[in-house]
Amino acid sequence: MASAPETQQLGKQSCATHDVTNQPPPLTPYDASDDAALLEGMEREGAGWAVEEVRRLGARAGGEEAQRWGELANTVEPVLRTHDRYGNRIDEVEFHDSWHQLTRVAVESGATGAAWLDERPGAHVARYGALLTWGHTEAGHGCPMAMTYAVIPALRHQPDLAEVYTPLLASRFYDPGLRVPTEKRGLLAGMGMTEKQGGSDVRTNTTIAEPTAEEGVYTLRGHKWFTSAPMCDLFLVLAQAPGGLSCFLVPRVLPDGSRNTFRIQRLKDKLGNRSNASSEPEFDGTVAWRVGPEGRGVKTIIEMVNCTRLECVAGSATLMRKALVEAGHHVRHRSAFGARLIDQPLMRNVLADLALESEAATTLTMRLAGAADRAARGDEGEQAFRRLATAVGKYWVTKRTPPFTAEALECLGGNGYVEESGMPRLYREAPLNSVWEGSGNVNALDVLRALAKEPAAVQALMDELALARGADARLDAAVAELWSDLSDMAGVQMRARRVVERMALALQGSLLVRHAPAAVSDAFCATRLGGEGGLAFGTLPRGADLDGILDRARIPG
Repeated sequence: MASAPETQQLGKQSCATHDVTNQPPPLTPYDASDDAALLEGMEREGAGWAVEEVRRLGARAGGEEAQRWGELANTVEPVLRTHDRYGNRIDEVEFHDSWHQLTRVAVESGATGAAWLDERPGAHVARYGALLTWGHTEAGHGCPMAMTYAVIPALRHQPDLAEVYTPLLASRFYDPGLRVPTEKRGLLAGMGMTEKQGGSDVRTNTTIAEPTAEEGVYTLRGHKWFTSAPMCDLFLVLAQAPGGLSCFLVPRVLPDGSRNTFRIQRLKDKLGNRSNASSEPEFDGTVAWRVGPEGRGVKTIIEMVNCTRLECVAGSATLMRKALVEAGHHVRHRSAFGARLIDQPLMRNVLADLALESEAATTLTMRLAGAADRAARGDEGEQAFRRLATAVGKYWVTKRTPPFTAEALECLGGNGYVEESGMPRLYREAPLNSVWEGSGNVNALDVLRALAKEPAAVQALMDELALARGADARLDAAVAELWSDLSDMAGVQMRARRVVERMALALQGSLLVRHAPAAVSDAFCATRLGGEGGLAFGTLPRGADLDGILDRARIPG
């Protein structure tokens, strides 16, 4: 019988059964901005002057520290504190320090409202370049960035309020904590439209706004069903005033320093987006300032929605690129059946197909960002294009993200199903942007509304598609089929999703034919427009230039 020391030595030896091999090294650090579609899009849409700054941000986003912040912000989730230790109602949400670090860098990069006060052409494009790069960390903290950016054009419907708050909403200084807004160096803003009984049908809102003796000042009584980022300083909300549904600005802290009534009933237990607190606030005598005329609430707040819908497109494009980077890194270092995965034809087909989808999403995002920038500077043609194309892009790009992310996760096999890989967080995040700011049906119906009532928007889209006429026969045929489909509007609501899908694919095809290498545009037109691909990713046809597509994708590692 072995003695005790001998037994201990045997135990130590038995722990070392093998060395770990055939596993990829850590992805970090990597350059999150090293995306040809993104960088070329910035140059093309007028923000070449910001590329160097975005490259610096990309190195930081792909660094170990920022990636760790993203992980911690989603594992140490926000906590609601309705009361302090003495029993006073405070309605505050506590975030892990990682959330604050992520938000601070985002604000400093101009992710809130800085572009609205930047006179340089391409300022809004530069902002989206930063978003698509810093978004490689995690998605949740992007919500208050998006809403703060989007509140500024809506607030312009009330010039006196806009004059006071726009400089603070456009600040690059992150100043957390609930204090008098005008005493802070920078503000964040949120939005509260939906209610339990109505959801996207905001005209059914039941929150009541009662006028006070002071002009433009009301008190609100009611509830909101989804109000994200409740620690923001200001909120745009909808409520029923005597003159109809109206828009109001609600501060968390009043000018005298007292807390406005903003009772957070609970935080949502969500599928994903766990780092971002989404709440159900109750208003009871809550002080609010009217934004725009009574009865014009939807028209006022739609300025904000048009912006946040583009945020959905950008967020989904970012998620696609991050998932592609993770999948590509894994298959470059993992071997099976005698060869690296990246060298096996079927895996190359899958990864190349994902790369096509990612480039199409990013290229469309940058085109929409360019339209937003030029529209903000008074270009009526770009305003019309943005109106229709943003709704089209919001529908399609967000719809493609869940299956895309599932396929990218599968590239890692069982490793991708494990939380430590980070892929499950991307997968849970993937459906969000299709739900936020109007589900697929809501956006498809909005496109139909624009087709029926805004001929300038339809003409702007036709003009955009015409720029690629003659470059690819499959694209030409798809465009012709699209306009033929639109000539028959009988029963079009039932066909709305198919119509919008065709519009999105034609628009993406047009952009890629004009701006992407032939390897990318040819494979996209063959599979998305020409019927040569299958229903799943990884079904590119024989003859597709997989090498060209994958070289273009610039997978790190």
